[in-house]
Amino acid sequence: MKTIQIEYPESIPAALNLTPESFEEEARLALASKLFELGRLSSGQAAALVGMSRVAFLLNCHRYGAATVEWDREEIEDEFKDSLS
Repeated sequence: MKTIQIEYPESIPAALNLTPESFEEEARLALASKLFELGRLSSGQAAALVGMSRVAFLLNCHRYGAATVEWDREEIEDEFKDSLS
């Protein structure tokens, strides 16, 4: 497995009231969420990048504004057509 190393000032976690470990975990999740949102990684690949299950990853995407489902208008209408009648 490859490693990415990112240098950051020690003051950043403190400014966010996080431990360095929590900050690094959040940074990994933010990176994975953005790559998933851009369509560069599947949800499974993004989850593996973060080291969590796919379901846990998808449940955390909202924290970074990444949609986990994208439906067009026709799909939404089809899904709810019976309940609208």
